[in-house]
Amino acid sequence: MIVDCQVHAYEADNPARPWVNVLPGPPSVTGEELVAAMDGTGVDAAILVSAWTMYRYDWSYAVSVGQAYPERFALVAPVDISSPAVAETIDEWAGIDGAVGIRIFEFPEDPDHPGLHSAIAAAQRHSLTVNLLTFDHHGQVATLARTHSDCQFAIDHMGVRPPRVPPLHANPFAKLPQVLEYAAFDNIAIKISGVGTMSAEGYPFADLWEPMERVFDAFGLDRCMWGSDWTRAVEFLTYQDAVDAIRLSNRLSETERAKLMGGSLQKIYGWSPPDAN
Repeated sequence: MIVDCQVHAYEADNPARPWVNVLPGPPSVTGEELVAAMDGTGVDAAILVSAWTMYRYDWSYAVSVGQAYPERFALVAPVDISSPAVAETIDEWAGIDGAVGIRIFEFPEDPDHPGLHSAIAAAQRHSLTVNLLTFDHHGQVATLARTHSDCQFAIDHMGVRPPRVPPLHANPFAKLPQVLEYAAFDNIAIKISGVGTMSAEGYPFADLWEPMERVFDAFGLDRCMWGSDWTRAVEFLTYQDAVDAIRLSNRLSETERAKLMGGSLQKIYGWSPPDAN
């Protein structure tokens, strides 16, 4: 059972559901196309994260895909912490079948931002995992984890900024030591997602094992989740590359691989694909 912790689905840009912006990737990844890609790479299920670049806070397409393929997807939606009604929005989101988390994408400069704390508190009430995109706000994460100690957090993309298109960022793991400090908080998990875009060598990404193993050692594999994020990463790798770099590696035991590629995710998000039960 392989479960991907981050995939996206979206229609081609169209008047009925227009894109807000363009993300490097295929012109469309409909639910049908995404399932076909997963079938072709041996991925059994995934966390479907509503595509913020295209749709911002409109999660309707992700919900439609989740409804069409409930056995394949659980759902995460970005939420607008600047909205006075963010808590009510999360209450609504929690009532949707398959909803397992929220994503805070536009991180505020103010660590006491009321919408930020209101969103996290609402997610906690519904046992939703809070996904954080924290590339430039590392100092705030410890405060959030301490303040909301009963909330489950998940750090996107190993907490470092992946490039969208070549070339590779210079020293992409420069801030990794700050990320490793999150391991002190039991309620923080980390997504090993989209990391192939940070390899200077390309598939099979041998140069990524040193930073990944630092994360594994700090957090333990019970708090680490593999994810492809392949639609964003198409300029660097294929979906098969993202899967096989972990699945075929001899750097992990079978037990370790099972945790990283789905076992830990099922505990962190509180969701298991039906075939896993």
